[in-house]
Amino acid sequence: MSGNTVTRLHATSFVPGRAARELSLKRSEFDLGVHLGRIRTTPDEGGGGRRVARAEIDRLRAEPGFPETLRRQVHAVGTGEGAAILEVPPTRFTRLARVGLVVPVNFYLNRYRAVVWMYLAEELRQFGADRTNAFLLTGRTPEVLRSQLAAGVDLRPRNWRGRHLGFLLRQTEDPWQRAGVLAAFLGPPHVAEIVDDPYERAHLNRFRPGPPAHAAPGSPAAQLIEKIMTAQDRDEIDWLSSDLTNTLAEARAARPAPRLFPKPVRQRPSPRYERPDAPDAQDESYAYDQSDAYDEPTPSTRGLFGWLRRRSG
Repeated sequence: MSGNTVTRLHATSFVPGRAARELSLKRSEFDLGVHLGRIRTTPDEGGGGRRVARAEIDRLRAEPGFPETLRRQVHAVGTGEGAAILEVPPTRFTRLARVGLVVPVNFYLNRYRAVVWMYLAEELRQFGADRTNAFLLTGRTPEVLRSQLAAGVDLRPRNWRGRHLGFLLRQTEDPWQRAGVLAAFLGPPHVAEIVDDPYERAHLNRFRPGPPAHAAPGSPAAQLIEKIMTAQDRDEIDWLSSDLTNTLAEARAARPAPRLFPKPVRQRPSPRYERPDAPDAQDESYAYDQSDAYDEPTPSTRGLFGWLRRRSG
């Protein structure tokens, strides 16, 4: 792509920070809007991440009630505010979330490394307005839910993973990217069992998404985030593994993973053996084989053939 084309592309699209300002949103609200599919993004052909087209900005700004309507759609709340929306005590709200009746849309770790789950306020309002849910908000918790809670059920991490997986898959454009996303939700032993080729695993790692929350690598916070990101239940592991197996087959058929191969490197011979007609000394290095192999002799090989012919003559 020429420099002029890139300039025209960037003049009609915006990086996320600028797009958030154009839409009168905080960056966290903008990111959630992208996550939910309310704000459409496109890949930057220059390799700089995703961008928002000017046409998309104009579409959102033209919607009735902008920007309040858009802000309302991407407003996330914690347990306290969520409980207030449903008009229930925070303890009851937490029980509803643990059994999966309300699903978190995001999370972060507070200063004490405790997980703070966030919920979409719009979804909570819809849940509370549904008359069929009234018995869940008042009176005694149903026996079936009490038994689940007594057994230690907590579906918040799993429900968040399902939601986050859907968001990441919507951003992919080819099967290798989809396979990398699926692998990010499985532990290393499960990935190694499915992808036994180390070159394919290395290629998948290029497409693994980054952590959903920031923490220093190897820190207790990073380990906790990784645990939340990784499937825990047997049935969840099984369906992710099945999806990864199928997607990997599609990826292999579309484009094999690049492999390492010996590549001749010209090296100056030792002065002790340096002669005008001596063959070039070589050693091996390795590089990604990104193109089809061919059998044409290298210059150093042609030199060796000529030296042998002269000796035989």
